[in-house]
Amino acid sequence: MRHEQMEVWQRSKQLSVGVYRELRDLRDFGFKDQITRSALSIPSNIAEGFERYTEREKFRFVSIAKGSCGEFATQTLIGIEVGYIAEPIGQHWRSEAMVISRMLGSLLKALDVRHQN
Repeated sequence: MRHEQMEVWQRSKQLSVGVYRELRDLRDFGFKDQITRSALSIPSNIAEGFERYTEREKFRFVSIAKGSCGEFATQTLIGIEVGYIAEPIGQHWRSEAMVISRMLGSLLKALDVRHQN
């Protein structure tokens, strides 16, 4: 299966696009760089993993994507608390990040089972 066909990739890509659009005018470039990079890392690592040759490599990159999801959720919470991200938008992003994280967890379990065979 191509990564573009996967719901987890599609959702994470849309989340990343939303983050870039919402924070386009944010002047704290350090924060903006960090949160956009963590959001961008999720679909990017899924894509990279699915372009690799082995299940082990695929597992590794999906695992990195899951870690980036946790990083993004934390940065979103901080962004809400410091007033960079409106609470309704931030809560939506965090909710979406949790859904994506669960989807990636399920994908990792499936890849791990295949790797053991």
